[in-house]
Amino acid sequence: MSKPVLVYGVGVAGVATINFMLRRNIDVIAADDRLDESKQIELRKLGIDVVTAPTGNVLRDLVTSSSYVAPAPGIPETHPVINEAVLQHKDLKTELDIAYEWESRRVGGARPIVAVTGTDGKTTTVTMAEAILQAAGRKTIACGNTEVPLVDALDMEVDSFVVEASSFRLAFIESFRAEASAWLNFDSDHLDWHTSMSTYEASKARIWRNVRPTDTAIGVSGEVEVLKHLQVASCRRRVVGGSGDYRNVDGMLAGPQGAIMSLSDLRRALPHDVSNALVASALCIESGLATTTHAATALSTYTAPHHRIEFIGESEGVRWFDDSKATSPHAVVTALRGFESVVLIAGGRNKGLDLRQIVVEASRVKSVIAIGDSAELIAQIFAGLKPVVVADSMQAAVEQAARLASANDVVLLSPGCTSFDWYSGYAERGDHFADLVRQYISSVRSQGVIK
Repeated sequence: MSKPVLVYGVGVAGVATINFMLRRNIDVIAADDRLDESKQIELRKLGIDVVTAPTGNVLRDLVTSSSYVAPAPGIPETHPVINEAVLQHKDLKTELDIAYEWESRRVGGARPIVAVTGTDGKTTTVTMAEAILQAAGRKTIACGNTEVPLVDALDMEVDSFVVEASSFRLAFIESFRAEASAWLNFDSDHLDWHTSMSTYEASKARIWRNVRPTDTAIGVSGEVEVLKHLQVASCRRRVVGGSGDYRNVDGMLAGPQGAIMSLSDLRRALPHDVSNALVASALCIESGLATTTHAATALSTYTAPHHRIEFIGESEGVRWFDDSKATSPHAVVTALRGFESVVLIAGGRNKGLDLRQIVVEASRVKSVIAIGDSAELIAQIFAGLKPVVVADSMQAAVEQAARLASANDVVLLSPGCTSFDWYSGYAERGDHFADLVRQYISSVRSQGVIK
């Protein structure tokens, strides 16, 4: 009788992995560092008991009794279970490898996969690619580092997958591959999960670890680390942007096959929007799953997900944007490059990143409102460069922004930090900000106030 699989971490991906195993009659051992009562009840209904916070001999015995360890994405590479698995020479398999190995054995053959990784922009690019494939008449789904883990997507009625591949999911892969895969960018992030920038980079690079000569690897012009790895990918290679294979040519998005669409047909055409649209087009076209016509059809009606430089409203010539998803300095810089005069709301709980990177685009910043745990650090970074005020709540931040902004300015919530000082997640932070902004705009209009 084969040994059970040890699933460590029972969040969304962990529970999906457990269910995936049970549907295939594979025995499971589950463990987690902490477990609330609702999760215990959910797993007991599946017939699974969870070992909570195992250490020492208990952890060692769990690993020993398993066929392999399946760490959830939230389990960092520094975690004791990872160290114990390495010590015992046990395989580590994230849901990407688990799903891919089963899909490879599927009766009728594996269904096509395209994948995206990068420090920022993954979700937008993935949902763009999903829309293009749907325009091509395919039953596809965005999965992986989304609300739908790949192991769940495998059992859905779909004919292709668009996988958002975070470094957490890529870190241990040995078999996962995609017919077309893109690495968007690389900058400091997740250093609370990875041991160093070098292991973070190595995790991202694993997206091209198993490519075949018929696959396509896609990188972005100007991304030095990405292009370094692209040059040695043993498959067809494509570059997006600059003078690359997919680029903006006199206001037209174009690829090796010719024009895709006019830039003016995109609903939003900030610099990163253009790059993401080109990458998504390249993924779908190079994999043979869609055509330029399908790309144009989908991208002309595409709207980005919430909290990603999302337009909230305008009052007295001031436009307000929610970029709460920007939890790294790199993401803030990307957002700033889309505007000329910004009242920036930044701060929150830092992930150990160098927030000084934000000042690369200080020329676009009119003034700064510092919030959250990192407010003092944000204030220090911009001291002597730009006017800075500190707000002790989001309400105060919106009020200060309304005072500081004037016609033709943009107020941008782009924190560069996580939200866990004031909120449960970036979505709650963005929703609160957007609600406050709408209340402010409504009050201005109802009172006929002129700033």
